[in-house]
Amino acid sequence: MKTYLQRMGRSLQLPVAVLPAAALLVGIGHYMPDSWAVAQFLQAGGNAILGSLAILFAIGLAIGMSEEKDGAAALAGLVAYLVPIKVLDPSSVALLEGIKESQVDPSFASLSSNVFIGIIAGLVAAGLYNRFHKTKLPMALSFFSGKRLVPILAAIVMLLFTILLLFVWPPVYEALVAFGKFIVGLGAAGAGLYGFFNRLLIPTGLHQALNAVFWFNTAGINDIGNFWAGKGVKGITGMYQAGFFPVMMFGLPAGAYAIYRNARPEKKAEVGGLMLAGAFASFFTGVTEPLEFSFMFVAWPLYVIHAVFTGLSLGFAALMHWTAGFSFSAGLVDFLLSFHLPIANRPYMLLVQGLVMAVIYYFGFDFAIKKFNLMTPGRETDELDASTPEIVTNDNDDQYTVMAKKIYAAIGGKENIKVIDNCTTRLRLQLKDPQLVNQAAVRAAGVAGVNVLDETNVHIVVGTEVEFVARALTDIYDGKIEAMVAQKQPEQKPAAPAEETIKSGMTDQFYSVANGELVDLEHVADATFAQKLIGDGFAVEPRDNQIVAPVDGKIVTVFPTKHAIGLETENGLKVLVHMGINTVELKGAPFEVAVEVGQQVTHGDLLATADLDAIRAAGKQTTMMTIVTDMNDVAYMKFSQPTGPVKADQATMTVTTGA
Repeated sequence: MKTYLQRMGRSLQLPVAVLPAAALLVGIGHYMPDSWAVAQFLQAGGNAILGSLAILFAIGLAIGMSEEKDGAAALAGLVAYLVPIKVLDPSSVALLEGIKESQVDPSFASLSSNVFIGIIAGLVAAGLYNRFHKTKLPMALSFFSGKRLVPILAAIVMLLFTILLLFVWPPVYEALVAFGKFIVGLGAAGAGLYGFFNRLLIPTGLHQALNAVFWFNTAGINDIGNFWAGKGVKGITGMYQAGFFPVMMFGLPAGAYAIYRNARPEKKAEVGGLMLAGAFASFFTGVTEPLEFSFMFVAWPLYVIHAVFTGLSLGFAALMHWTAGFSFSAGLVDFLLSFHLPIANRPYMLLVQGLVMAVIYYFGFDFAIKKFNLMTPGRETDELDASTPEIVTNDNDDQYTVMAKKIYAAIGGKENIKVIDNCTTRLRLQLKDPQLVNQAAVRAAGVAGVNVLDETNVHIVVGTEVEFVARALTDIYDGKIEAMVAQKQPEQKPAAPAEETIKSGMTDQFYSVANGELVDLEHVADATFAQKLIGDGFAVEPRDNQIVAPVDGKIVTVFPTKHAIGLETENGLKVLVHMGINTVELKGAPFEVAVEVGQQVTHGDLLATADLDAIRAAGKQTTMMTIVTDMNDVAYMKFSQPTGPVKADQATMTVTTGA
């Protein structure tokens, strides 16, 4: 359920991304004299978008939540939205109930612009597309098979939903309005509570549902739409937006500076670059994720403090009736666009409040980091805990066995292990107590990262050699290999460095592995790949089953589970083609590999055939990822097309080798 809601949150970003265009039109229009015809023209264009949010949400969700992001899903979303708003138009309801239009429950008049209906329509359309877009009807009805069937089913399903809505919408709408009025009735305190929960819910993605109540016309508040349309009460409309400006433009950047100041001296340069980039994004555009996610999990008490500060900012701005609005987020761009709007009330005071919030954030973060010894970026220690057991090694141990022994000791040994498993790049461990894991010691074993997922599951990012480490770890667990000893053993001589195979200063051209939709790697539904712990590259949501080589090179690995293939280019780059997400659990069933280890391939050559339907039926995602795993050997990487439709063997990125 959590994953579904997170996907829904990401999908909502598509229609929300249209709002800056509306803000630009309305903002520029208000900067011009009202007597100018072009001013009215621009404002009308912006308001046309703001008045159509519900239909944009229906189409955007239908596309974003459907498997192939297909246009048929978008059409189904439009159909699913039109049915209830047309059937339940007050004039139609009057005919259905045999009464005068003036006697119709006023709640039905809100349906035509209610984003709640748009969200339901989009989700229904996407669900129907995912389930029925490949359905084959009998010969007589074959014209309506496949994707053509989806909009028809959307109309039928939403007609049934409309019948239900006819009876339940009045009380539901009344409850939503009552909730909205309750929060509005709290005044500044209500705005503060909203701001607190808005930030607190971001890790789960549930903040989008909360935003829909206050920002859009779900419960009649419609703070964003009313602000940009100039409706409502000056000093009130915009109260659920204004307080974000001091936080995003001043508070979070100041908090980032506190994190930088508290980093260890040897890590200040690295942390400074990270914080500077995040602070600029937050100030200029209002995009806060790069900063928030840098401490959200590793120092969660600091994130709770951030949520409290956000609530205080919204509450104080609402108390003082200082208002400004945004269409995308509370950065400098939206602030300047909204500054001149007639309904904005003393927006310049938000800059003064922002300076105060900067002081609060800096000293609040600085105090909390030091007082509670929070492991914000740059403060984590690489020194091993003195209680970590020593390991025993011998001349017969290869590098994978040595790594496995170090990991075994660092995770608490046999007594703490429940299950040892692996996928293409990660050890997937189930432990009795993940808190016993010495993460510094695990990283010292040479792994790329450690993810403690919950109270049982821990993922350790090893790389494409993970199978050998997992095998050694299992042998240690089974008692076939001795790992830990009571006393420290004599220091082992370091192994001779491996022969350097990389050819510096050379360029490899990479191509798409399938027909489909090119996706930014950061947006794939797997944290390890999205965080680029394995390496950087690109992903494709495929439209057919043929998976081809992304680059010229040699096949060096075909995983036993067939879901991943390793290549090495002539210039020495190691490349991983990973077919699907969590498909290691399918034991190779959906895949037919067409290559073997040692075989030379040219980009576009068939690597494997993947049964996409079987992968989806097993509850897995079909995302195909191409990863350059040895980023230390990459001097320059350029994407020729970051996202969008792509054909198999279409150029997508170039990689130049170097130190």
